[in-house]
Amino acid sequence: MSVRFQYNKTSLQQINKQLLMRVKALPTLKNKESALRLEVKNSRNKCIALEKELEDLIVGQRNDIHMWNEFDKELVKIDQIILKNRTIAGIKTPELDKLTFHIKDFFLFGKPKWYLDGIKTFQKIMTLVIEKEITGKKVGLLEYARKKTTQKVNLYEKVQIPALNNAIVKIKRFLEDEENLSKASQKIVKNRQESEEVLI
Repeated sequence: MSVRFQYNKTSLQQINKQLLMRVKALPTLKNKESALRLEVKNSRNKCIALEKELEDLIVGQRNDIHMWNEFDKELVKIDQIILKNRTIAGIKTPELDKLTFHIKDFFLFGKPKWYLDGIKTFQKIMTLVIEKEITGKKVGLLEYARKKTTQKVNLYEKVQIPALNNAIVKIKRFLEDEENLSKASQKIVKNRQESEEVLI
């Protein structure tokens, strides 16, 4: 990154302000990055746990597969999925707040006795599927935000701060050289005037 600047004190002040702003923001960005990294890891672990729980539940039902063929799939429908937003390091992420089901009326004595357990199992499976889907979206959002934050940290740390420091050094050297030349020329003028006075 090349910093545009002029060799004067105004430009030096502006570059100092830019540098100070980035130096102050860097620790906050690093904290945000580590918080997001941790949250991505936790959300991924939760996704894996939900996947395993779902798999275990489905595997547990394999012995009863013939019963599930009799199960009326129109009996249980998802009524409402209510999400809430949770802010993590400034990023809004979805979380499942409430999930309600609508169970169609049926004559209990006209159905097999395992039907009530089947309804509960079906609800549990649907809850796990939906929660896993929401957690997957959360991981995606957090991962994207973490990548962006990492890019910004790298930009500040490896590109902008060194470039601004370099520009400050160049301006200071130029101003010092200019001041030294000015003092030297003043000395020459003074010496010339003194030597002219001596000759008169």
